[in-house]
Amino acid sequence: MDAPTTRSPWRTKELYIAALAVAAIAAHLLLRVWFAPESVEARVPLWIALGAGGLPLVAELVLKAVRLQFGSDLLAGVSIVTSVILGEYLAGTLVVLMLSGGETLEAMAVENARSVLRALAKRVPTTAHIRRNGRIEDAPIEQIVVGDEVVVYPHETCPVDGEVSSGHGVMDESYLTGEPYMMSKAPGSGVISGAINGESALTIRATKLPEDSRYAKIMRVMRESEQRRPRLRRLGDTLGAYYTPLAVGLALIAWAVSGDPVRFLAVLVVATPCPLLIAIPTAIIGSISLAARRGVIVKDPATLETIDTCRTIIFDKTGTLTYGKPSVTEVLPAGGFDPDEALALTAAMERYSKHPLAGAVVRAAEAKRLATHEPHEISERPGEGLRGIVGGREVMVTGRKGLGQIDPAQVDDLPPLAGGLECIVLVDGRLVATIRFRDEPRADGAAFIRHLTRKHHFRKVMLVSGDRESEVRYLADKVGIQDVLASQSPEDKVEIVKRETEAARTCFIGDGINDAPALALATVGIAFGQASDITTEAAGVVVLDNALERVDEFFHISRRMRRIALQSALGGMALSVVGMVFAALGLLPPVAGAIAQEVIDVLAVLNALRAAAPPSSLSDIRD
Repeated sequence: MDAPTTRSPWRTKELYIAALAVAAIAAHLLLRVWFAPESVEARVPLWIALGAGGLPLVAELVLKAVRLQFGSDLLAGVSIVTSVILGEYLAGTLVVLMLSGGETLEAMAVENARSVLRALAKRVPTTAHIRRNGRIEDAPIEQIVVGDEVVVYPHETCPVDGEVSSGHGVMDESYLTGEPYMMSKAPGSGVISGAINGESALTIRATKLPEDSRYAKIMRVMRESEQRRPRLRRLGDTLGAYYTPLAVGLALIAWAVSGDPVRFLAVLVVATPCPLLIAIPTAIIGSISLAARRGVIVKDPATLETIDTCRTIIFDKTGTLTYGKPSVTEVLPAGGFDPDEALALTAAMERYSKHPLAGAVVRAAEAKRLATHEPHEISERPGEGLRGIVGGREVMVTGRKGLGQIDPAQVDDLPPLAGGLECIVLVDGRLVATIRFRDEPRADGAAFIRHLTRKHHFRKVMLVSGDRESEVRYLADKVGIQDVLASQSPEDKVEIVKRETEAARTCFIGDGINDAPALALATVGIAFGQASDITTEAAGVVVLDNALERVDEFFHISRRMRRIALQSALGGMALSVVGMVFAALGLLPPVAGAIAQEVIDVLAVLNALRAAAPPSSLSDIRD
């Protein structure tokens, strides 16, 4: 769970070269006063800067050229070599400063934009309190193995995924779930790495290695978002493919017409394409930072460019257009059992469950102010339901299929199937109640769907779900979606997304494990933060806050980033072209051209930095 790096060794070298160039130019100007302006003594600092700083930069560009990686920065390399050949050492040193300084400015902008990600990384503990042989030892978290007993003291951050083996308390999991609630913990309860413990010490049994835990996966997402080369950066290379021949051609024409090779150098110095090299990545990283502050983690920066070109949007049902929090609609007792007592016994158990319906039961019991006992011997194994002892009675919460496996004779006592979800409650092996639930649409769901075609140019809005037709139609009617496909398997979803993506670029939004293949196949996959590890690995964007408004904000951040990046790059190129014309006419010598280019660079970067600053509004759902 290493923190994301903030500066590569190459960026550090660029910083040193930029500092060397500044020192050389300052020393040169001082020596010009002390000695003759064109004396050997005054040129020595420039030779040192060109040798120690310019040579590594040119060597790097030559290696790129050998690998057929012709970027727009090649102009800078040609300018440095030409300046040395023509004896224009000050102009060459200024180009070295532009190239290395440009990379340094980008590194500074990136480091500032990553502040949100670094803050998240600081939450990761480096040591853990491991109970071994009856003693608690402090050890690096890398030494935790599956099955270790780890003690988490009050207010500490949980270092690994696991389940509580002893102790009762609460944990703050809002960094991941987006929910501002303290989650109750008891023996058998699951815990996730990165959660902050409450007032009581808890002992957990590690169920995953630290590098496989939930928080480690999120940190890998952060690193991926920093390391991937975004498609919009390649747009800079595309622009450079037109810009570089234009600059070289104009420089050659100026040389041929005037017969003065210095004009060739002057044009290339002004043409150094720092706006392309700096402004676009600065706008991208700034937008990633802005999205992170809004609870949206951009794993793949290419999604920032692509989402505004998607014309089909496909939704999963549960947890995306619904809250993913079903509410209790009915408690149907069996055998004369009191429905409130059945609800109270179930809530006592569900308080420590990870099942999606657990919170609804607890909230229903709290709404009725039902007293609950503390459960013991909680067990919740996959496929076996929730078991435990409450007030001396054995309570089990399962489904119809589970009841059929335990006691098929009692299945006949169940009420008929109805719309929505349900769970079956057994006390001491006897059926006592059926609890029914319904997951209601999000309050802003209808407004969000309506504005997609109006504001974001989506031509097709689809709802694709594995749920029953009646449930999917109920939601579709509530939010206003006409194109509905129900009872779809994960394989069916993949085929649907594949078919739609062949017709137009697609955006798929989901939050379940069965959504992962569709998320990976869509042009842009957006996963809600309570989704599984598999889902978030497959998606290009992760919305931690579980809110449709955050999705809309991502759409607007993307559109704004592209606009600012193109403004910065094209604006900088336009100013450079004006400077090249002046240089070609002999009105701008190499040194003055280098200074003019530095001013252009600063303007382009300052404009690109606007991408990290939040505007007055990032959503237009209610417009």
